[in-house]
Amino acid sequence: MISFNKESVFNLKPIDVKEVIGEVDGLLLEDEEILCAFKTIRDQVVFTDRRIISIDVQGITGRRKSFSTLPYASIQYFTIQTPGFLELIPDSELFLSFSNGYNARYEFKGNVDIGRIGRIISEFALKK
Repeated sequence: MISFNKESVFNLKPIDVKEVIGEVDGLLLEDEEILCAFKTIRDQVVFTDRRIISIDVQGITGRRKSFSTLPYASIQYFTIQTPGFLELIPDSELFLSFSNGYNARYEFKGNVDIGRIGRIISEFALKK
């Protein structure tokens, strides 16, 4: 399992949501929608309209997977960091702090609209 207080997920690159539908389909609610997805070499992070799902791929074959679900309703605060000017490989970051004390940090590589991710979190975390 991903230990959010000790680890971060680095080098996330955008992927088509079709690539993760088979991974998380059994976890999704009937009307839950995948908004965007990202992948490292093995691990994945999926943003839905209700939560963030982190998929930790384990073992040599990668058949064993651990799924962590982080509901937007539990987010106490978050920060985003945009890429710098003229970076050769742009990177951005997302830090989340949850009401149960967990912290999660994600580092995105390449052309990622971190502002959109911030808007997704804001829209669903700040709804009454």
